[in-house]
Amino acid sequence: MRYKIAILILLNSVLLGSCASKKIKDASYLETSKESTIATPRLNVFVPRNSKAKQLPVLIFVHGGYWNSGRKGTYDLLGRNFARKGVVTVIPDYTLSPDMDYDGMTKQIASVIQWTKDSISKYKGNPNAVFVTGHSAGGHLGALAVMNPKYGIDPKSISGIILNDAAGLDMKHYLEENPPTMDHNYIATWGTSPTKWQDASPIYFLNKNTPPFLIYVGDKTYTSIKTTNKRFIDALHAFQPGVQSVRLDKKHVPMVTQYFYPWSDRFDEVIGFIKSEMK
Repeated sequence: MRYKIAILILLNSVLLGSCASKKIKDASYLETSKESTIATPRLNVFVPRNSKAKQLPVLIFVHGGYWNSGRKGTYDLLGRNFARKGVVTVIPDYTLSPDMDYDGMTKQIASVIQWTKDSISKYKGNPNAVFVTGHSAGGHLGALAVMNPKYGIDPKSISGIILNDAAGLDMKHYLEENPPTMDHNYIATWGTSPTKWQDASPIYFLNKNTPPFLIYVGDKTYTSIKTTNKRFIDALHAFQPGVQSVRLDKKHVPMVTQYFYPWSDRFDEVIGFIKSEMK
């Protein structure tokens, strides 16, 4: 009986989300290469249906999955739930390891950000109120795309970054203690050079222009994620002394699946952060 009730509640939330939002599916953000045998990734956009606002805040969500798994379609409910609450939401796919390393993935996420800045006004989005979020590996890629200057994104053009149980914030520290192996395609993703690992780590690109952060960490998550977030927040305090992690009594995967349910308190928190940082 409880299972049936849970399914009915979930179906109801799906129907409500569908009525309240419109999904633009598989928009192109990269040029298609005829030579490549790898499918060119695309993105979905979720737009509030009945909003009277001319410009709405924008949230780019980057999915996780050890940098070698995951797909945008898994997160439709997240996109619809934010859209029904007045936030235009962009959810991309990106090429996964071993077909691409962290650098290529981050270049693609930077292209998503640039596409959003250039195109989101067509979908009622405000290009001057763009926020980047991601879960696990997605938190790493989103932060790195904004913070490492080689990817060409002006950090001052991003209104805020929301990390959801983010991994990889200091890959140099992690991989020096846990050298990469074939597990999870880590050698393909990170290579074997400490110089590369530092280049892959957002912690080394913190500065006075770094966008404001909202950081969530699960109390029951992986030890490596707790460690990397503590190191990152300690370093961030030189520039944003008031930032503390929001700790939740959850494991790693439920940290993102909570957004599949429209009644989650996280929506009010995230939207409150968005409103406080809009320029």
